[in-house]
Order: sequence, then C-alpha cells, then structure tokens
Amino acid sequence: MADFAKLKELLGDLDEEGVLEFVNELVGGGSEADGLAAVAACQEGMNIVGDLFEKGEYFVGDLIFAGEILTETIQALRPLLAGADSASIGKLVLGTVHGDLHDIGKNIFKNMVEIAGFEVFDIGIDQDPQAFVDKVKEVNPQVVGLSGVLTLALDSMKDTVDALVAAGVKDGVKVIIGGNCVTAEACEQIGADAFTTNAAEGVRIAQGWVK
Repeated sequence: MADFAKLKELLGDLDEEGVLEFVNELVGGGSEADGLAAVAACQEGMNIVGDLFEKGEYFVGDLIFAGEILTETIQALRPLLAGADSASIGKLVLGTVHGDLHDIGKNIFKNMVEIAGFEVFDIGIDQDPQAFVDKVKEVNPQVVGLSGVLTLALDSMKDTVDALVAAGVKDGVKVIIGGNCVTAEACEQIGADAFTTNAAEGVRIAQGWVK
C-alpha cells in the first residue's frame, strides 16, 4: 500500500522529483481511491507549505513553486481520477473574494472539480462581488465557489452572496464557501449553502447538487 504520508512530506519539502516519482509509480498500478488519497495527501502537503510560509521559513517564490508542483501532480493523477464520464456535469464559477490574494486552495479545488466533470470558470483572486454577479449572469452556472483564507474574506463572502441575492440570481445557484477561515456559523451568517475546508469534500458537495 502506498505511503501517502510520505507524499505529504515530499510536497511539504518542495521535492518535485520525489513527488512526481511517487505519483507516476502510483498511476502505474493504483486505483481511483488511490488517486483521491494522493490528492488529499497533496492538500495536506500544501498546508505544510502554507504553515512554513506563515512562519517565514518559506517565501513567495516557494509558494509559487509549490503550486507548480501541485499542478503537475494533479495532471499526472488524471488517469486515476478520470473514471467519470468526460461530458460536463455542470458549470461552476469560482474565485477568491475581494481583499484576499490566496489561490492555492482555490486551485486545488479547481483541478479536482474539473476532473469530476465540471466546466469551471475561474475568475481569479481579489474579486469584488460584482465580478461574481457578472460571471453568473454570463454563464448560468449551477454552483458558485467562494474561496478565502484571511478572516476578512468572510465579510467579502457575505457581500458577494448579498450581491447575488440583490441581482436576482441567487435562487438559481448553490454557493459553497471554502478556506481555513470558514465555519458552520460563518456559513449561516454569510447565507451560503455549504462550506468546507477540504477540497475533496467540496467536490462531493458540488456533485450532489447537480445529480
């Protein structure tokens, strides 16, 4: 059985060669469950990277490099994760809310929901409420994902949901909020339909909404 704790450590150490060697071996003989476990381990590895950045042991360049390793890893894992039909199961608008520049968690979720069959419209970081409203009106998604790490992102998430309501488009979409700052209480106050701090769980929630 694969040692997924090792994969977490390799990513946390920014060992690109080690990560890709691990994943390529896994793809050679693993299952879809192994692929999902690998993604979860990578998410934990990215949490290590984020913690080391907060402590001043890693720098912005390290965050960028970690994101590049993650992207390569998700691409390499696609053969294990592409068991679902390739046809789109729905549309999802995704972005990091106003005042927050973090995108690691958002990008993990984006990769995973694309693998799950969603057509994702990623509007980027530091996006104000109107940007979400405009994109929802443009593409008519079933799901809107609001990402944020900083505590101030909670206010921006509420402003965004309020803007969707004011624009008359909230009834047509489900809103999921994600990030280290979100809680059940915050979800209720914001007016979102669900929250998660785990990308894999977020994918399951989104899938449940369109099935």
